[in-house]
Amino acid sequence: MDPDDDHFRDECGVFGIHGHPEAANLAYLGLHALQHRGQESAGIATLDEAARITAHRAMGLVHDVFPPEVLSRLGGRTAIGHVRYSTAGESHLRNAQPFVVEHGGVAYACAHNGNFTNTVPLRRRLDAAGALFQTTTDTELLLHLIAHAPPGPPLDRVMAALRQVEGAFSMLLLAGDSLVAARDPYGFRPLCLGLLSGAYVVASEPTAFDLIAAEYVRDVEPGELLVLDRDGLQSLRPFAAAPRRFCVFEHVYFARPDSTLGGRSVYAARQALGRALAETAPVDADVVIPVPDSGVPAAIGYAEASGVPFQMGLIRSHYVGRTFIEPQQTIRHFGVKLKLNPVREALAGRRVVCVDDSIVRGTTSRKIVKMLRDAGAREVHLRISSPPTRWPCFYGIDTPDRAELIAANHSVDEIARYVTADSLAFLPVEALREAVGSPSGEGFCEACFTGVYPVRIPARPQ
Repeated sequence: MDPDDDHFRDECGVFGIHGHPEAANLAYLGLHALQHRGQESAGIATLDEAARITAHRAMGLVHDVFPPEVLSRLGGRTAIGHVRYSTAGESHLRNAQPFVVEHGGVAYACAHNGNFTNTVPLRRRLDAAGALFQTTTDTELLLHLIAHAPPGPPLDRVMAALRQVEGAFSMLLLAGDSLVAARDPYGFRPLCLGLLSGAYVVASEPTAFDLIAAEYVRDVEPGELLVLDRDGLQSLRPFAAAPRRFCVFEHVYFARPDSTLGGRSVYAARQALGRALAETAPVDADVVIPVPDSGVPAAIGYAEASGVPFQMGLIRSHYVGRTFIEPQQTIRHFGVKLKLNPVREALAGRRVVCVDDSIVRGTTSRKIVKMLRDAGAREVHLRISSPPTRWPCFYGIDTPDRAELIAANHSVDEIARYVTADSLAFLPVEALREAVGSPSGEGFCEACFTGVYPVRIPARPQ
């Protein structure tokens, strides 16, 4: 993880469309709307009338990976696409998706958002059976499972493979002449269904539909598998039922605020988190500011509930690339300064409430507090619109080991001293549940806050 980005990393984003003459162009636009879910690599695979798959994938952002001359080579009325940040598997072109293979005269492509938790035993079994792995991802593992499935139609082989994996997946596949969309029985990661001029569209978030003027139809249900082919749409339920455990961090940080997931507006949920934070952790202050961009809705909610004026005390640069050249003479906190700059007029001489969505290691929070003080803030009170993140995620989110999570090893007072804030408060788990519309916590995965993992994990972190 970037030491100057003290957030859990977005996992991946997937987009698929079936039955449209501009499938590749629309997939490009859909991935652009999902760019926040992965900035490391991007790829699109298209399926033509002869069931042939053409693909292009590369490291970088969507608009760099797909210039017009590349898109023009991706023909067909069906396409799947992927934006990636590595969760399982190192950062390398060979791990960029969609993966494309051929087995038994049938072409397959796969784009996956999530993580399997039983990859080690499955990989050992496939190794013993003679499988040759070219990547370090669990997505390739699924394609090997398809190749080793009992003989039968492509769809049967896909379902046989998916029944063997455990963990989180929201997945799109091209198999034979079909587009297959599948979501794990717990529904950890989001997946949505839409319509565009008679063509079916599937995406990680409905914001991808807005950009291409598609109509949101519904969420793909946990444990549901959709088959999109020349006969239309078929909904299957090939997996054993499980309790719904949607990742609550989608509402805290991962999803775009203009998305609606599980029937709940992400923007409204984040404002509710901020209001709850103001009620549970009030403080005498002159101004409320967010850490942009993800902290903005919660800071607005905090300001509304507390009556303390809202200001944009930090401005984020939206033009920071994946890499940058540091000056030879080291500038303190260079990475944070490249991304954020204080508005002195909003801060000087004031008692400041600074709202952020989470603290992982505490390194960035410490630098932000210093930046605010250097800009003249008289007091800095840090408010976090989620509970302390004390446990790593095994369901598709890139997180540090538990030893690196500051809240797993230090009290709130100790963290406040480390980040040099005048005060620090996190949102209680109970208040988080109320804000997302589930007072009991039922329906959500909260493992990063509570350590209660819905699906068994390789080894319980200590």
